[in-house]
Amino acid sequence: MKLTNSTESIPIIDIASRDIARIGAALDRACCEFGFFYVTGHSISPALSARMMTLAREFFASPLNEKMTIAMAHGGRAWRGYFQVDGELTSGRPDRKEGIYFGIELGPDDPRVRAGLPLHGGNLFPAMPGFRDTVLAYIDEVTAVGQMLLRGIAVGLGLTPDYFLDRYTSDPTVLFRIFNYPPSTADADENELGVGEHTDYGLLTLLQQDEVGGLQVWHRDRWLPAPPVPDSFVCNIGDMLERLTAGRYVSALHRVRNVSTRDRISMPLFLDPSFDAVLEPINVLAPDPTAIDRRRGGRRWDGSDLATVSGTYGDYLLNKVSKVFPQLRAKVL
Repeated sequence: MKLTNSTESIPIIDIASRDIARIGAALDRACCEFGFFYVTGHSISPALSARMMTLAREFFASPLNEKMTIAMAHGGRAWRGYFQVDGELTSGRPDRKEGIYFGIELGPDDPRVRAGLPLHGGNLFPAMPGFRDTVLAYIDEVTAVGQMLLRGIAVGLGLTPDYFLDRYTSDPTVLFRIFNYPPSTADADENELGVGEHTDYGLLTLLQQDEVGGLQVWHRDRWLPAPPVPDSFVCNIGDMLERLTAGRYVSALHRVRNVSTRDRISMPLFLDPSFDAVLEPINVLAPDPTAIDRRRGGRRWDGSDLATVSGTYGDYLLNKVSKVFPQLRAKVL
């Protein structure tokens, strides 16, 4: 198990040993200081990852009218499907990316679907051979890695390995996104090159990115690059885990700037608590508040207070997601 020692780069954690104590200690250090880390040694087949990436490129290269056959407007309360460039908001501003939303596949007879629970249901898949099977296999494989990382995070916090599984993720909310960032244009300003600065709102994000790069993480007083690392996932914790740990773990600002002349593919999977999970703070030693400010450089992008947790994760999630696609809010909520 290897953790980079540099204070100026995002740590790389090799989890091939499955030594939960050592992995947990490395994760704790990374989450306290950066809120970001790379994971290698995860055992996901490179062939599966490559197949998913190839299918993503083929889909985004198809004509717009074909992509629009699975537009999010057709996804109903499940909130799945395709959106065009500028169709998603970050901090109230349109992102310069297009994408597809997927989640755990639920049939029409599932009680949650029959009850009309938002963000639950079936996916909209492109009419491309193998796309459906590849997406569902990929979601299962990456979710399993995420569950293992949550075991390590629990141990790093001095908790039992199954702390998150028992309380939050036995029936997790899993949201899988595939994004395409078009090449930069000569007249694009910094905020139009991909996604503006933001934090994720859940527990844990596992991202596979292609070789183009462009992800940046705010640490202390500057943007650190998070370049592609072969056969890795770049992971980060979200606001919910910062809330649960009372600020011990930092939900770091990040952004995407595709300054290349190529399209950039990004595939994040968000592993979050079950919809009905009741949120309760974890009794861990939190850092001095001034230490949190130093890690962020005094910045919190939305000015929100992360000091308290209450209610269910579903209520929290719907409040967040409704701001991303305001045009769908009336249909889903």
